[in-house]
Amino acid sequence: MATETDTTSDDIDWRSGSSSVEMSRRDRLKEKYRRLVYEPTVVAWSDTRTRLGILILSVYLLMAAVAVLGLWREPNPNQAGRLIKPFQNWSYPLGTTLSGVDLLALIIDSTPFILLMVVAGGVWATGVAILVGTVSGYKGGTVDTVITSISDFFMAIPGLPLVIVLAITLSPENPILLGLILTINYWAGLGRSIRSQVLSIREASYVEASRTMGTSTPRIIAKDVLPNIMPYVMVNFVLAARYTIFASVGLYFIGVLPYTGQNWGVTLNNAYNQGGLFTMQALHWLLVPIIAIVGLSFGLVLVSQGMDRIFNPRVRTRLTGESESIEEESSTSTTEIM
Repeated sequence: MATETDTTSDDIDWRSGSSSVEMSRRDRLKEKYRRLVYEPTVVAWSDTRTRLGILILSVYLLMAAVAVLGLWREPNPNQAGRLIKPFQNWSYPLGTTLSGVDLLALIIDSTPFILLMVVAGGVWATGVAILVGTVSGYKGGTVDTVITSISDFFMAIPGLPLVIVLAITLSPENPILLGLILTINYWAGLGRSIRSQVLSIREASYVEASRTMGTSTPRIIAKDVLPNIMPYVMVNFVLAARYTIFASVGLYFIGVLPYTGQNWGVTLNNAYNQGGLFTMQALHWLLVPIIAIVGLSFGLVLVSQGMDRIFNPRVRTRLTGESESIEEESSTSTTEIM
């Protein structure tokens, strides 16, 4: 009987241990969801600018999905509908070009290419800048000297002539490659700025405490340094993305980049060459891609303005209701003690 009892108790202990492990894993997942999804969503949605920015970017993502799935007509010439003005014929809501091409179809068809290029350029520029700036600023010494010298070398190279030479030499047709070329040395200046931010952060008491506890350098950078510079990084990510948009459209407009497929810069070039700037009849042909460019840039700026609230722990605590629960718990504890 004793043996059976012991076995049963051991079995119960094993099962309870398994249950506690499952509960702890579930709690960890819930904590990650709260920290990475729920809190940022609540904070972002509490800001009118961020809501508007997300709405604008959602329109562009929807257009990209429509283009990828082929849910809208192809931008093909149609002689029966030449230079139709916007909202005059609802079959062509944004009007048509001189050859009868649907302008809305042109914008939709160009959107996936533009978004891929913008993301590639922004991620490349900010990613390299974060790596260079954090390592250089935190490590110091010889590492800082070497990385800073490399950054200075790339900063000394004129950006636009370099991009034009690479564009003519490589004739990039892939949007990701084009984004990398357009921001080939954009990271250098941003890396130096991030380095200056990290130089002040690495002397903070909590960073020093992590070093004293023997925490590894990558973990200190990831846990203590990066969260403090993320608002600055996100703003510069948007600036890099906007730079990519404007640079690509400008180079397509002047004919440096190859005219492969449809692009907002190509549409601007065609509109300008065929009288879009000088005749009221074709003015919409010029304005539609300009509005698309400005709208995407404006949406990115609005979203970036809300990033500071998302990465600010005080704002997150207040808006997610944690501070109220903490105050209630402290007041309850004080009452019980009294």
